Amino acid sequence: MLFNKILKLGNPQLYKRSSPIVPEEILFLKNEINLLHDLILECQKLNGFGRGIAAPQIGLMKRIVCLNLKGKKYTLFNPVLNKLSKEEFELWDDCMCFPDLLVKVKRHQSCRLIFQDENWKTQTWEIKNDLSELLQHECDHLDGILATQRAIDTQSFKLKN
Repeated sequence: MLFNKILKLGNPQLYKRSSPIVPEEILFLKNEINLLHDLILECQKLNGFGRGIAAPQIGLMKRIVCLNLKGKKYTLFNPVLNKLSKEEFELWDDCMCFPDLLVKVKRHQSCRLIFQDENWKTQTWEIKNDLSELLQHECDHLDGILATQRAIDTQSFKLKN
């Protein structure tokens, strides 16, 4: 089962900052990138959620995020968020690193995402709502930050039914 390759809450590797990726590394990391995409699909089947995963979640300390949005795969290299809106919203966040736990967090309503795509072309996305929340979550992983560290307060945890 692929899902066992995901590091779980408490693993010290999850709290480390990832290194930028350079174009020459992409070819050598093809298997890991494919694994990340496969893990999203497996998480959807096993747990009923999952649209994105960051490389550190499998112990690959590179700034890579893989997404599956409505059946379309994206691989983002060195993503950077900026222009974070002042408007925030609260939500119960879930994570593949702790699939049975929900954490109430605040996220920015909208932001800008800049990244290199699979062809190493710079892309800029203006994102909002659930996509903004998703990318904030995944970029946090790249910086060694988990949703548990962003909990609104000590009451902001619950187990899934």
